Parts: sequence; C-alpha cells; structure tokens
Amino acid sequence: MPRRQTKTAPGTHQCMKNTAYESIVKAWLMQDGWQVFSPELDHGHQTDVLISDGEHYYRIQVKTVGASGKDHVVEKKWDDEKQIDVVVYFVRNSNWGVITPAFRETSRPLNHTEHLRFDSTSYNEFRKAFHLIG
Repeated sequence: MPRRQTKTAPGTHQCMKNTAYESIVKAWLMQDGWQVFSPELDHGHQTDVLISDGEHYYRIQVKTVGASGKDHVVEKKWDDEKQIDVVVYFVRNSNWGVITPAFRETSRPLNHTEHLRFDSTSYNEFRKAFHLIG
C-alpha cells in the first residue's frame, strides 16, 4: 500500500487542502452541466473557478474557514472592482458550508440571510443552494 514517506511543509499542506476544496466545487459544477475553467494563477485576479453556460461567465471564489458556529464572521477577501460573482465557504472543521453572492461589506456572519447553507459532503445540497443564488 502506498505511504507518503516525506513531510509536507505546513504552508504547502494548507495550499493542498484549499486546492482540494476548489476541486470539489469544480467537480460538482461539471456534474451540474457547467463548463469549468481553472485559472493558471489567480493571485491578483481573485478567481478560483470560472464557469460558463455557453453564453455567460461567472467568477467564483472558494474559501475555507475554521468556524466555531453558524454566526462565525468571515471577511471579504476580494476587491469590489474584481467582479466576483459567487463565494463558496467550506467550514473545514465541520461538514457544512455556505454559498453567497459576493458581498460589499468588509465582513459578514456565515448565517447571513443571503448565505445558503449546504452539507459539504452532498453534491445535491450544493447544487440546490447554487441554483438559488440570485
């Protein structure tokens, strides 16, 4: 059985975990019929995933947070002029997340009325929440 024999630096390991969450979102969006594009490098552009229905394009940010509860406050990590359309938050120390249109405030609680909660292990819950974003 394969076993990793080398240590991974903490910063590298965190990057790997973040990329894994982005991969989950990409897979779920492809299952839903979206064309999915991955920027080669998103530093400065603040787009983790770009999707299209053939006519329209949407920019998505994927974030992970360690939250102690639904009222955990998240900070805006994108510039308003970058035109992010949707933000997907995964609560990495639990099994849920939220989807929200990009917001202009500097911070918001995860249980904000515009945020739609989903089970982070369920494609169907993610899809339902994603379809309700407006």
